[in-house]
Amino acid sequence: MEQVIRWGILGTGKIAQAMAAALRDVPGAQLVAVASRTLESAERFGAQCAAPRRHASYQALADDAGVDVIYIATPHTLHAQNALMCLAAGKHVVCEKPFTMNAREAQSVITLAREKKLFLMEAMWSRFLPAVQEAQRLIASGAIGTVQQLQADIGFVANFPPEHRLLNPLLGGGALLDIGIYPLSMAAFFLGPVTQVQTLAEMGPTGVDEQAVFSLLHEGGGSSSCACSMRALSPTELTITGTLGRIRLPGRFYKPDHLIIEPMDGERRVVDAPFIGNGYTHEAIEAMRCIRAGLLESPLMPHAETLALMAVLDTMRGQVGLVYDADRGVVA
Repeated sequence: MEQVIRWGILGTGKIAQAMAAALRDVPGAQLVAVASRTLESAERFGAQCAAPRRHASYQALADDAGVDVIYIATPHTLHAQNALMCLAAGKHVVCEKPFTMNAREAQSVITLAREKKLFLMEAMWSRFLPAVQEAQRLIASGAIGTVQQLQADIGFVANFPPEHRLLNPLLGGGALLDIGIYPLSMAAFFLGPVTQVQTLAEMGPTGVDEQAVFSLLHEGGGSSSCACSMRALSPTELTITGTLGRIRLPGRFYKPDHLIIEPMDGERRVVDAPFIGNGYTHEAIEAMRCIRAGLLESPLMPHAETLALMAVLDTMRGQVGLVYDADRGVVA
């Protein structure tokens, strides 16, 4: 019988609720504890997801001896601080994307995880979905020849007040960190490490980027063209084009349940690849597989790539003049 993995969730927002729901569909996973900054919020969330222990502080969850791994679901600005706290307390960590605010913070978290010999993974859930894994398998098999280009967009209309986390610079607001990370991460996943990036952005009244476009060159050849917006509802599609055809992840490419193969010579075909539960299930399954195997990182989202992508985001933000308190060394 496989080892039961006991989960704690740090934070009680929308993404925390999604992970709590996902864990119900993961064999061998037990959600045993949750934490918020207030007992009222922790009690409410704990009752909703049937977690037996509800902590009124993040530190209390980190110190909970009955927890094996903690999923961090707080705003971006708290990720590094929360991850360091949990690792220092001896817990494995799965940290929501973007992993941290910048590469400097990411390095500090990764360094501590390695010193403590604890598992650490960025929760880039799209990478672990069956459709994305199947697309990668097809590319590796030569189904579309040598990959040359990738196009991806993601966009919605953020009708929120300026203090909302998506628009608030004090909470790491802006399109690049919140949603631009999706096409960036997927581009690196399919085409390899980024060697060059050019970024343009339109800034909003709160000082964060509300929409941006960026072009990437990749190690070994190939280029990507990506866009992210909090001003427009975009198709949110991803297309990978090779010398012999293309693969499409249509509509909400970050949560695909099928893919389309369009060879240059041959018939177009649709490959169904449904995900379990709400989709977040698959990153939890991968984390548990790694923990049981004694791994410190996932080969699907390794530390070096998380760090490299944070450095790319730093470069992108530098190109558009987007600076956060974390870049100035101010602690959230």
